[in-house]
Amino acid sequence: MTRDKRRVVVTAMGTFNPCGNSVQETWDNVSSGRSGIARIEAFDVSDYDSKIGGEVKGFDPLKFMDKKDARHTDRSAQFAVAASIEAMDGVDTSDFDTTKFGVIIGSGIGGIKTFEAQHTVLMERGPSRISPFFIPMMISDMAAGQVSIVHGLRGPNFGTVSACASGGHAISDSFMYIKNGYADAMLTGGAEATISPMALGGFCSMKALSVRNDDPERASRPFDKDRDGFVMSEGSGIILLEELEHAKKRGATILAEITGVGLTGDAYHITSPVPGGMGAANAMKMALDDAGLEPNDIDYINAHGTSTYYNDKAEAEAISSIFGSGPTSPKVSSTKSMTGHLLGAAAAVEFVICVKALNEGLIPPTINLDNPDPECNVNHVANDPVEQDLKNVMSNSFGFGGHNVSIILSKYES
Repeated sequence: MTRDKRRVVVTAMGTFNPCGNSVQETWDNVSSGRSGIARIEAFDVSDYDSKIGGEVKGFDPLKFMDKKDARHTDRSAQFAVAASIEAMDGVDTSDFDTTKFGVIIGSGIGGIKTFEAQHTVLMERGPSRISPFFIPMMISDMAAGQVSIVHGLRGPNFGTVSACASGGHAISDSFMYIKNGYADAMLTGGAEATISPMALGGFCSMKALSVRNDDPERASRPFDKDRDGFVMSEGSGIILLEELEHAKKRGATILAEITGVGLTGDAYHITSPVPGGMGAANAMKMALDDAGLEPNDIDYINAHGTSTYYNDKAEAEAISSIFGSGPTSPKVSSTKSMTGHLLGAAAAVEFVICVKALNEGLIPPTINLDNPDPECNVNHVANDPVEQDLKNVMSNSFGFGGHNVSIILSKYES
């Protein structure tokens, strides 16, 4: 089958994140505008400027792996395995050539909790006491490695690392691998577990995090004039992508189709987006061109929308430069207002939300958007969801280092 005939569809999903430990629980909360942000409980945050985060609640790795494997697997990879098991529930791998069934999972930081724990061992007990599992637990590719082992998948297999765009790059790469015939199916997405003393301290030192500690559910407020930083979260989103004919042959339920991706770089600064959002705008233009769509074909944009001043401003400028900002332009919301920012897993969880929005005909809101920043002039969905028949939606993900990803999802039409 030639490349231009190979269409890529979404056939299953799984997620663990602050808003839910399944796709349905996540959707129920996000579509209702319920926040998953609270005071951090994993460790004592008394000495930190920011004391809040989006923790996955009630997560038990022993539901997804045995005790020995759990002990030798970083929390980030545990999330990936758990979400992949939800995605693969009811999927029979005997319907696949597993040599053409791959895994690409992004993580911005990987096993930092393992790194911290083993550094403490080094300092307190010496190098001979460092765990032999330290390296394989820490490295960022291990989420993909562990998921491939669990499901016996022998196709293309690696991790992507591009900060907060990592999950977007993983999904985009998987799309292109299937479209170009290197694979028939891919498990893809992102996983992150950075709610740790070192990571929280590092972001606090950057003054990047919200310090609205007394009101955590209202702390993440993308595009709001009173925003004061992002809220760090953890979790995973895993998506099963398939070549269309392969999915139809095995009788899979087709949830959506990826019709376009755009990938660009800012070449500007290690943390700040280029003023005016040129890199983000170019990614969105590229995705539109790839999908063969015009700006007025996009119904909804799930914004990167981190709740930081420069990111929100640049993204809004990029969106308005392409789509305009009036009432006929695409509706825009940032679900990070509820989930917080899952860093390398953000794009994957937001991809899951976009698929649900397409299927349910409902746009989730940006909550806490009480005082829209006039510098972020887009067609906001503020505080309450909007019912709308959706045909094409765009999901944006941008990362430190100037990495930009835009993905277009479309309602499947045979």
